Amino acid sequence: MKTLASDHAACAALLSRSKSSFALPIRLLPAEKRRATTALYAFCRRADDIVDGDESTLRTEASATQAAAALDAFELDLETTLAGGRSDDPVIRATVDSVRRFAIPPCYLREVLAGVRMDLHSVGIADVAGLELYCSRVASAVGLAAIHIWGFTSPEAIPAGRLCGLAFQLTNILRDIPEDRARGRVYLPESDFAVTGCSAEELRTGKIGPDFGKLAALEVARADEWFRGARRLDRLLSTDGRIVFRAMYGVYRTIWNSLHASGPLIFVRRVSPPKPLLVAAALVSVATGPRGLWLPATPLRRPIP
Repeated sequence: MKTLASDHAACAALLSRSKSSFALPIRLLPAEKRRATTALYAFCRRADDIVDGDESTLRTEASATQAAAALDAFELDLETTLAGGRSDDPVIRATVDSVRRFAIPPCYLREVLAGVRMDLHSVGIADVAGLELYCSRVASAVGLAAIHIWGFTSPEAIPAGRLCGLAFQLTNILRDIPEDRARGRVYLPESDFAVTGCSAEELRTGKIGPDFGKLAALEVARADEWFRGARRLDRLLSTDGRIVFRAMYGVYRTIWNSLHASGPLIFVRRVSPPKPLLVAAALVSVATGPRGLWLPATPLRRPIP
């Protein structure tokens, strides 16, 4: 029997299987907000999975066409259900239930789908504006939908939430460079390659020269600027929202810390701080706030091959 309880349980199961770093912070929310945030995560995860498919293989024209059709069907299912229709997908049903309960603007869900649609083809980002557009769609839109669930106290939360999404997504991009490179994807702006004297082609072929240290420093500094701008979100959220935001900020700031310490190694090794450190960072951040998070660097001490 299809019930909202079983729909939300399906979303919780998807979150559990994903091993996401978001799982722990989401658990800090009260039950109803936790269910809605989990549904939002499941919606984004499903969209990502439709586009990414088998992550071990490079995208072909045929697989891109197939993924585009599946994403179109997923989007149509969402729109039909938002308009009052009935979906057979428990993730869609739980997401639309959350939209209605917490007055989430549906435009944010549409932005997420526009963002993952960018991944259907070889990603080519010309400049910082293009990077911001991509990060805004796949991450800031998620965060802005989430703060409607958590509760915020001022419209100032919207620009701060956007910066938070930019910071988190650029951190993801820098952490995942080796995997994305293997799949033919480069998310860093061409303008950044040019200004630091290296190239996207060198990254794709693994020719990581001395200039990549300058590129790593540029990207990590940009993420740091966005993190600093996102801090003000802390005072603009409800108590429930502040707790989960602080936990997520602590996790991502700690990943950033390791990226900063690793320098050009980020182009050849996935930087992954140990889980106990991430849990500790989340707890410290919850207790002290984002401005109180000063954790030691955790470099990966391996030579670049």
